[in-house]
Amino acid sequence: MSEIKYYSEEGLQKLKDELHQLIAVDRPAASAAIAEARDKGDLSENAEYDAAKEAQGHLEARISKLQELVANARLLDESKIDTSKVLLLSIITIRNTKNNMKQTYTIVPESEANLKQGKISITSPFASAFLGHKVGDMVEVNVPAGKMTFELTKIER
Repeated sequence: MSEIKYYSEEGLQKLKDELHQLIAVDRPAASAAIAEARDKGDLSENAEYDAAKEAQGHLEARISKLQELVANARLLDESKIDTSKVLLLSIITIRNTKNNMKQTYTIVPESEANLKQGKISITSPFASAFLGHKVGDMVEVNVPAGKMTFELTKIER
């Protein structure tokens, strides 16, 4: 049985868009590439044909995986998220107690993590250290440089 994964509306839409792209655009292109290579003669010595078939195999595997993910996806109802403590999809603002620098992060499912966009995976040690904490809590986090303490200054959603 496949694992159920939770997604934000944006994250689930990205999966669906990628699946649509693969099925509607990439699959026909792969079939055309195979047909074109097949037309070039003897298949036993046709490296282009072998490469096209291999690419199609990878494409079909990705389509299958995405179909399974979408079928087992569950959408998180963001309106029901408790903003009194840190949970999945919480937007948190933290203050480094050592240098007073403030940072804001959104805690997202693992598949939606993107540090450049300030989205950190709920499974990361950094994000998981804040789970369940409330505004004003001091949270100690193990980072590569050692232990750091952050004050949780704001929780949104």
